[in-house]
Amino acid sequence: MNRPWKLRRPAPEVVRALVQRNGVSEVIARILAARGHAGGEATARHLEASLHALNDPSDLPDLPAAAERIARAVERRERILVHGDYDVDGVTGTVLLMRLFALLGADAVWHIPHRLNDGYSFGPHSVAKARETGAKLVISVDNGTAARETIAQLAAIGVDTIVTDHHEPPLGELPRAVAIVNPKLPTSRYPFRELCGAGVAFKLAWGVAQHMSGARKVREDLKQFLVDAMAYVAVATVCDVVPLVEENRALARHGFKALEGTSNVGLRALLESCGLRETKLVAEDVGFKVGPRLNAAGRLDSAALAVELLLSTDPVRAAELAARLGALNDERRRIEAELCAHAFEQASAFADVAANPVLVLAGQEWHQGVVGIVASRVTQRFQRPSLIIGLDGERGRGSARSVAGFDVLEAMHGAKDHFVRYGGHAQAAGCEVEARAIPSVRSAMCARAKEMLDGRAHEVQALWIDSEVAFETLDESLMSHVDRLEPYGAQNEKPVLISGDVRLAEPPRVIGQDRTHLLLKLRRGQRVLKTMAFGMAARLPELQMGTPLHIVHTPRWNWFRGERSLELVLHDFRAGEAPTLG
Repeated sequence: MNRPWKLRRPAPEVVRALVQRNGVSEVIARILAARGHAGGEATARHLEASLHALNDPSDLPDLPAAAERIARAVERRERILVHGDYDVDGVTGTVLLMRLFALLGADAVWHIPHRLNDGYSFGPHSVAKARETGAKLVISVDNGTAARETIAQLAAIGVDTIVTDHHEPPLGELPRAVAIVNPKLPTSRYPFRELCGAGVAFKLAWGVAQHMSGARKVREDLKQFLVDAMAYVAVATVCDVVPLVEENRALARHGFKALEGTSNVGLRALLESCGLRETKLVAEDVGFKVGPRLNAAGRLDSAALAVELLLSTDPVRAAELAARLGALNDERRRIEAELCAHAFEQASAFADVAANPVLVLAGQEWHQGVVGIVASRVTQRFQRPSLIIGLDGERGRGSARSVAGFDVLEAMHGAKDHFVRYGGHAQAAGCEVEARAIPSVRSAMCARAKEMLDGRAHEVQALWIDSEVAFETLDESLMSHVDRLEPYGAQNEKPVLISGDVRLAEPPRVIGQDRTHLLLKLRRGQRVLKTMAFGMAARLPELQMGTPLHIVHTPRWNWFRGERSLELVLHDFRAGEAPTLG
């Protein structure tokens, strides 16, 4: 699909102010302006990402009460059950609290629900696990704010619950827990509401450390624990796609440093398996290498594998578990590719966008652990919201993803009478549905979508460009400025640059196990840079030696055996005459 290119055009006075006040190059000033920066102290804090940006944990709702209850459980040797979730956020937060309790000498065990057997968050499995382990206190990680019934059942058998979560609270009454530590509660006065689940767990750990130290300044062993624990928070912050600004930015940047120098056996084995032991970590490494391995456990097997790895103290066992996660991730990629091929083929039957503004696709034995990823791929390819359903006999579970500006949950409301259950938010949602109801779901969602669009079509998403950059200036000096913008993520996206009138330095090569990527060597004058064009193998005929190319790209460092080199990642290109920028 030929995406329109649009160049961001910040006000010249804003760019000048950023250059003068913050000592950055004009290119970086344009990128910062595109992110909403105007210079001054706020921009300086963003660039510095200091630990001073971290807010006092005691400002979180109910945190002092939670810390006091945990301290009492530690003192009385009450059994504590840490109740996590099966994604990266829940796994890392669970491990963080388990390591804290080990340091404190607490009697603690953990529980992660099984994606396919137990579903998300609290449920009957939670009560059963509390009974089985003899827990007197349950602490949730990354879930629980809406678990009224289960928390009431736990209370009825004499078990207290502390909720740590970051999801939007439900309408109506909250669970009657000892404490609900969630920055998004209506009563919250915490100054930053976008922490991930592991971030909230980290704040709880910090609050417990203060309580145990009897002061805001924590004792040395607990201080070192918190510094090390930021490694878990950094992984979760990137992988849960929370905004990489303010407090999250500081947690991620310092967490990457902790991760690079970690002595944790499990984390070291995981980095080794990703080929990241000799590199300076960036958000892309965590998001595309570390996170998918941890997530693969919960998608295809049990997230317990990931927890066991991160809690491991045996290097041999840790290496075995890391290899197992790597194999699961390879299997996830194979399944994903297979399901994408089936989904793309099925989508061809609904090519009429006016008649089918939402793609509702389903298949028997489509693995329910990867339907969310497939939904993202389908939405990206066809520029339409999609609901992908994996059926197991007469019933299935599905995941929906949307395009910018379209509320897919609202479209699902149009089919509310045909779902067993559903929920989510504007850009991502999930459901359970009977196989026989799928045609009705498709019809109802498309009908509601047509009402929402009111005769309009889904817009092809423009490729927004932050700045024009001469190809020959893409060097280490420029990258020293670009590096100050890391870590990248939501609301602090990677810089997208345009360079014109470059040529192929040699014929392009098709690479990758599935032969879908291109490796290019591009040049202008004496400057030659390796360029990766992921997923663009089908565009090979457009690339001819000697033909001018205009490229939209992001520069990055490539690390190999401890050595780094500058390369580009291609987002799009045009051959021939220079394109018009919107």
